[in-house]
Amino acid sequence: MEKKLIGIDLGGTTIKFAILTEKGEIQQKWSFETNILDDGAHIVPDIVESINHHLSLYGMVPKQFLGIGMGSPGTVDLEAGTVTGAYNLNWKTQQEVKKVVEEETKISFAIDNDANVAALGEQWKGAGENDKEVAFITLGTGVGGGLVSNGELLHGLGAAGEIGHMVVQPNGYLCTCGNHGCLETYASATGVVRVARDLAEEFAGDSKIKRALDDGQEITSKIVFDLAKEDDLLGKMVVDRVCYYLGLACGNIGNLLNPSSVVIGGGVSAAGVFLLSRVEKYFLEFAFPTVRKSTQLKLAQLGNEAGVIGAASLALRFK
Repeated sequence: MEKKLIGIDLGGTTIKFAILTEKGEIQQKWSFETNILDDGAHIVPDIVESINHHLSLYGMVPKQFLGIGMGSPGTVDLEAGTVTGAYNLNWKTQQEVKKVVEEETKISFAIDNDANVAALGEQWKGAGENDKEVAFITLGTGVGGGLVSNGELLHGLGAAGEIGHMVVQPNGYLCTCGNHGCLETYASATGVVRVARDLAEEFAGDSKIKRALDDGQEITSKIVFDLAKEDDLLGKMVVDRVCYYLGLACGNIGNLLNPSSVVIGGGVSAAGVFLLSRVEKYFLEFAFPTVRKSTQLKLAQLGNEAGVIGAASLALRFK
């Protein structure tokens, strides 16, 4: 009888769960709000309780499952199954996740960083089309990513795939990591607004974005892209600047790894082909000739399900 997988996407606001087949088809889904009170002490017990409750609800038993996989923020020790430094979960000290989940559910457990897990999801069941060489960039409040090579996530000594911290502008904006000019400072949702504010200061023409900023109104990356699509001149300049840095990053990733695809996901990627075509223009400018012909830029396909699907794929290692 085919065994099932459980995928968990642990976020600071919501914890998402799915039961999947070994082929990656979602059969059941549920979620609940993350309780980060008391230094996040409730999170792991809540996860265990929810899994056990749902297995009972569906009339399922632990031996029906290959394993549980989870994507978590913070620094993950893959072997020990611990997490440190997940500040959006209020986890200030090292958390024993694997040990507790395995003891309480009687199911094998694997864990990785949430951006890595989303990369696995897109590589396996999304835009990556199950190719063994796929790079993934997610553009949200920050810029994350994951690199899959030979079908396996690249971890290096622990910090491989920190695409958001690739320096694309020497001596550029100060990043939260302490460096200057990281991709995250230009291409995240907050980065787009930062670029808009900077360019607005020296912009003299007519622009809804400039008027909004001059009036002290809040703008978002979505507003910038929407107005750029409507031919707002400043909006188009901002989008061009952001896509230049994204294209440079994609070119560097392509030249280093030559994946079959660089998949772009996250909230900012909702701008779709309008974003992708402009990033591609600069990618082609910076990519090595062979890479131009073999590496494709694609939009992510799985949306919010990338995390649970990728997490579930971690459990395939227990086969």
